[in-house]
Amino acid sequence: MQVLITGRHMEMTEALQDYVKSKVERVGKYLENIKEADVILSVEKYRHSAEVTIKANGIIINGEEETDDMYSSIDLVMEKIERQVKKYKEKIRQHKTKQPLKEVVMGTDMFASEKEEEGAAKLIKTKRVAIQPMSLDEAIMQMDLTNENCFVFMNPASNSVSVIYRSKDDKLVLIEPEFQ
Repeated sequence: MQVLITGRHMEMTEALQDYVKSKVERVGKYLENIKEADVILSVEKYRHSAEVTIKANGIIINGEEETDDMYSSIDLVMEKIERQVKKYKEKIRQHKTKQPLKEVVMGTDMFASEKEEEGAAKLIKTKRVAIQPMSLDEAIMQMDLTNENCFVFMNPASNSVSVIYRSKDDKLVLIEPEFQ
């Protein structure tokens, strides 16, 4: 793991660098294959802030804290990072599907053993929506007006029902059915 420590408006001491490295390495017990950890320590008047960005396994975990002491800022931001990592690991564990995995070997289908997980997803609520014909731009506008993350509409361009949703990184995704 590569730990990059940057100090802004302050003098980086060897003790401070060792402290940061030991705190960042503790996250390694929760998350494997940490590629890089960027730590930015800065001082502005009486505010000591610590910002940590950890890149591992295709995910990026960020945290920032500000106090009147640099060591307490580092402690607080690393606690925040550890909570985020634990939350991520729990989310991964609970989102395992309970449907059998399909494996294709030499043109034949073999199903993996069916094992139901305790935290498998369950249907909580059913929502009925009235589908109206509208263009993609109108659907985006309607989705923004209703403050929903997902919107179902009849797309006259493809003459089919389409779904548009906002992904976690705030990008819009259009789903159009393809009949086979």
